[in-house]
Amino acid sequence: MTTPRNSPSPSMSSYENAPTRSVSVRGEDFAYRELGTEGSSVPLILLMHLAGTLDNWDPRVVDGLAARRRVITFDNRGVGGSGGSTPDTIEAMARDAVLFIRALGFDQVDLLGLSMGGFITQVIAEEEPHLVRKVILAGTGPAGGPGIDKVPALTIQATLKGALTRQDPKLSLFFTETAGGRRAGRAFLERLKERTQNRDKDISLPSFRAQLKAIKQWGRQAPSDLSDIRQPVLVANGENDRMVPSRNTLDLAARLPQSQLVPLYPDAGHGGIFQYHDEFVTRALEFLES
Repeated sequence: MTTPRNSPSPSMSSYENAPTRSVSVRGEDFAYRELGTEGSSVPLILLMHLAGTLDNWDPRVVDGLAARRRVITFDNRGVGGSGGSTPDTIEAMARDAVLFIRALGFDQVDLLGLSMGGFITQVIAEEEPHLVRKVILAGTGPAGGPGIDKVPALTIQATLKGALTRQDPKLSLFFTETAGGRRAGRAFLERLKERTQNRDKDISLPSFRAQLKAIKQWGRQAPSDLSDIRQPVLVANGENDRMVPSRNTLDLAARLPQSQLVPLYPDAGHGGIFQYHDEFVTRALEFLES
């Protein structure tokens, strides 16, 4: 169930009970959730990873950021509760995200992009410099970055293994195989279950395939220049990311003109910002408010 955009927008204390709203973007309804204090500073828009929907954001990250920021999560075209067909290029996903932001009436935002959401964020920051004030990139890499074109195969392999073992593939894709990594992964999966009412739809198979195609193409493109991205950028990841190898994080920090690198989280992988959610939220808020 969605709540129309023109309904009251109270400050929500928790992502667990934030209502799912919708806004029309070129004839298709885009699903989103909003919390934090409306009108308090530049909105922070969160852009999601491969196959992720509204319910895949760690509530500790969203709630932590929303304690001091206006935070908005959303499903891109064709994903979860949003209508339309999912694009099969990162550039088209970026254009849809910009249309969504403008449909909400914003003329300046901050962006947090995770994994595939980080690819999309890079395109937006470069193509819409006046729209984007600050950027956070987590578990992501530049076009043509080493290992990115292998993400689809890794994901399919983990999904098939997860079906056979009745284990969520995010456990192996997002967290390390150590005892500490396993504990962190299980705790994260439990947090994702905290919302029990009005949950989002899972991604459809056609949308999943479109995203896989877009990621493979991004990974096989000529390496990005990135020097045109002049906004301040905070870059974060775990030290052992097996999906988007962590050297891509170091590469981003080296090539972005105004970057700050969070020291890579120890014994952490692709889901490093979820495993170290308290530390990440503190650093992200410091960056956004500096």
